[in-house]
Amino acid sequence: MATGHADPQRRARILAATLDHIAEEGVAGVSHRKIATRAGVPLGSMTYHFSGIDELLREAFTGFADHFVTVFEEHLGHATTAEEACEAVTDLVHTLSEGPRRDLVLTQELYTLAARRPEYRKLTQSWMRRSRQRLEEHFDPETARQLDALIEGLTLHRALDPAPHDRALTREAIRRITTPERQRVR
Repeated sequence: MATGHADPQRRARILAATLDHIAEEGVAGVSHRKIATRAGVPLGSMTYHFSGIDELLREAFTGFADHFVTVFEEHLGHATTAEEACEAVTDLVHTLSEGPRRDLVLTQELYTLAARRPEYRKLTQSWMRRSRQRLEEHFDPETARQLDALIEGLTLHRALDPAPHDRALTREAIRRITTPERQRVR
């Protein structure tokens, strides 16, 4: 392993170690010493690369949010019709809910920080805005906002339910939001 400035991957290893640590122990357990040990870097590297824990957390969570926007882009980028976009959203819900438990935990840790601290709220708002922009390539803004919330809710429910719902229920929920006749008579 290279040392000092000759180690161009050090910063990236620190950020990855931060997310790994949060996924295992939560944000409350983050310290320079713990992250340096996990990343296999000298403790001094932490203050060389980051002004403090807040900068470290913001950058780690920004990278995490960027990853999720990329997942949205990968799923929605190939859709050319409304039907394909709905199927892409269905695939997205199932991919996210069946994905690594680590991602679910990191998402909830970020949401908890955002609920408490405005600087993290801005980060999550940016993430939501970027996700909705991907959805707005296929749906009107109101529908995109509803789908974004649906994606998060269904993903969480599927990930935590011991008997998660199937694709048919996901497809039906998406159809109800995206079909113009969705206002049903009561």
